[in-house]
Amino acid sequence: MAASAQEKMTPERLWQLGRVSGETVTADGKTVIYGVSQVNLQENKSEKNLFAIPLAGGAPKQLTTGAGAEGDVMVLPGNKIGFSLKGQWWEMNADGSNPVQKTHVEGGMQNIRISPDGKHILFSNEVKVKKISGKDFYPDLTRSNVQIYDNLNYRHWDTWEDGNFSHVFYATYEDGKVGTPVDIMENEPYDCPQMPSGGAEDLIWSSDGKSIIYVCKKKYGKDYAISTNTDVYEYNLETKTTRNLSEGMMGYDVSPVFSTDGKYLLWLSMEHDGYEADKNDIIVLNRATGKKSNLTKGWDGTVSAARFSADGKKIYFLAVIKGTEQLLEIALQKDIAATNEKHIRQITSGDFDINGMVGQAGNTMVVTRTDMNHAAEVFTVDLAKGSVQPLTAVNKAMYDKIGMSKVEKRWIKTTDNKEMLAWVIYPPDFDPAKKYPTLLYCQGGPQSALSQFYSYRWNFQLMAAQGYIVVAPNRRGMPGHGVEWNAAISKDWGGQPIRDYLSAIDDVAKEPYVDKNRLGAVGASYGGYSVYMLAGVHENRFKTFIAHDGLFDLKSWYGTTEELWFANWDIGAYWDKANADTYKNFNPSEYANKWNTPILIIQGGIDFRVPIEQGLQAFQLAQLKGIKSKLLYFPEENHWVLKPQNAIVWQREFFNWLKETL
Repeated sequence: MAASAQEKMTPERLWQLGRVSGETVTADGKTVIYGVSQVNLQENKSEKNLFAIPLAGGAPKQLTTGAGAEGDVMVLPGNKIGFSLKGQWWEMNADGSNPVQKTHVEGGMQNIRISPDGKHILFSNEVKVKKISGKDFYPDLTRSNVQIYDNLNYRHWDTWEDGNFSHVFYATYEDGKVGTPVDIMENEPYDCPQMPSGGAEDLIWSSDGKSIIYVCKKKYGKDYAISTNTDVYEYNLETKTTRNLSEGMMGYDVSPVFSTDGKYLLWLSMEHDGYEADKNDIIVLNRATGKKSNLTKGWDGTVSAARFSADGKKIYFLAVIKGTEQLLEIALQKDIAATNEKHIRQITSGDFDINGMVGQAGNTMVVTRTDMNHAAEVFTVDLAKGSVQPLTAVNKAMYDKIGMSKVEKRWIKTTDNKEMLAWVIYPPDFDPAKKYPTLLYCQGGPQSALSQFYSYRWNFQLMAAQGYIVVAPNRRGMPGHGVEWNAAISKDWGGQPIRDYLSAIDDVAKEPYVDKNRLGAVGASYGGYSVYMLAGVHENRFKTFIAHDGLFDLKSWYGTTEELWFANWDIGAYWDKANADTYKNFNPSEYANKWNTPILIIQGGIDFRVPIEQGLQAFQLAQLKGIKSKLLYFPEENHWVLKPQNAIVWQREFFNWLKETL
C-alpha cells in the first residue's frame, strides 16, 4: 500500500466529507449542476452550495456562495438556473453570475416549481386546519399549554400533530411578482408532500402547465395511521377541479413523472394497502385514453425510481439487484400495454449503487453513485455500453489519504438450505495471518436494502478502519433477491431472519483470521430489535452488543408507535389471538432471563417510530441483572442522529464501547 494511504478513516474525517447531490442537467445537455453540503462541526450545522461541471469533464465552477441550502434547482428558458433559498425563489445565469432574489413572499414557500410556460409558481406551505391546542379551543386561556386529541396519528416521526397540514398552492408569476395564492387542498386535513419525508417530487406541473399533479393520502386520524393508500391527483387550473388518477389502486402511489411530450404519466405503485415494503411497480397512464398499464407486474423485483427517456421510447429505472442498486431500462412497445418484463435490460452492473438519476443527455445518463468505500459523487453512464465513469471528485483528496477496505461478496447457506449473500468488509491493512474482532451488522427497515450504500453513521469503512471485520448479510426481508425473499420477514421477525444472522456469523467465524472469542452484534431499528433478540438466543456467541432505537417489547411498542400500518402488517395487534405466538416467540423481552452480555443501548428522545420506553426498558433490564451496560440518550434526536456534534459523540461512544468490551 502506498505511503500516502496509511491514514485511517475517523469519525471526524467522515464528517469532513462533502455530501454531493445531483441537481439537474442544463437544457443544452452540456453542463451538470450539482450541490455540495459541507458540515461545520464547530457551528454544529451544514452549508450547501451549487456547482457546475461540463458533462464532458473538466474543472467544476462554484455557482453559489450565500448562506443557506439551495434547493428545487430548475433549468429555465434563456439559459437561466432557478433555485429556492430560505423560502424564496432565485434566478441566476448558468455560469452563476447575476444571482437575483425574485420573490419576497411573506413567510416563504416550500418545494417551489415554476410552470413550463413561466406564468405560474407552484409550492407547498403549512395551513391551520384542525383545532389542537388549548388556546385553539379556549381563546381566553392564551397561556394554557395543552394538546387535545380525539383521534389517532397524534404524532408522527418526531413531531406532535398541531393542526397544521402541508398544502399545495399555485399563483400567477411574472418576473418575481407572485399573485394571490390558491390552496388546491383548502380545508383538507391532509398533507402534501407526504409526511414525514416527502419532498418536491410529490407535486409537479403537467407538461403543458395546465394542471398540477400531486401525491396525497386523503385519510385522517385512525384511517391515516393504518393505511398506505396514497393516490396521484390532478388539479385542473381552468376548471379548478381535482380528480384521482389512481382511483382503486390501494397501496402507495408515488413519484409521478411525465414523458417529454406530455402524452404519458408514470408513477410507482404498490398493490396492497398497509404494506409499505410491497413490490413497487411502474404504472404508465395514457393521458388521451385514460388507460393504465403495469409494465413490471411480471418482473421479480421492486423499482426505487423511474423516468422516461428523452425520446419517450424507454423508461429508465433504478432497482436493487443482489446487494447492489443498478440502472435498468424497459423498452416501450408500440402498444404500451404489451410492454412487460421481457423488455427489461439491466444497463449497469458492479459492486456499487446507482442511487439517483440526475438527467439524460443523448446517450449519457448522469447519476449519483456510492460504494462502501466512497460517499456519493456524480458519475456518467453510457446507456448503450453500461460503462460508468466519474464526473465529480469532491472527496478525492480525503480518500487519497486513507486506506481502502476490501469488500467482498460471500454466499452463505442458510438453515433452510437457501443461498444468502453477505457483504464482508475487511480492515484496510488486513493480514489473513492475524486474528480480528468481527462485527455482525444487523440492518434496519426491516425491508431496507443492504446494498453498496454509504452511511454517515452506520459506515462500514469507518468500522473496518478501526480494526474490525464487518459481516453484513442480506437476510430474509431485503429487496434484490426476489419478491418472495423480500416478503418473508413479515410476521416472522424473530424466526428465519434471526437464523439467517446466526448462519452468517457462524460461516464467517470459521475463517482462521476471525477471532471467535471476539464477536459483536450491532444494529438500529429492526437491527436494534435483532440485537435484543440475539441477546436472548445467541448461546454465548457474542461478547458484546450495540442496539440503537431497537424494539425491545413488542406489546408496549405496538401501543406507542405511530405508523400502525407497518405494525399491523409485520406483527399484528397484540390483543388478536392470531398473533399470540408472535408476541411470545419473537418478543425480545420474553427472553430477559437469558441476557448475560454487555450491551450499549442508544435511544433518541423524539423517536416516535420506536419510542423512548423501548431503550429505557432494555437498559433497566441490563442494569437490574448486573450486566455491564450503558445508555446513550439523545433528547433532541429522532430515529436518526442528525446534529453533527451528536453524531461525533455517537461514533466515539460506539468505538469506545467496542474497545472496552470486545
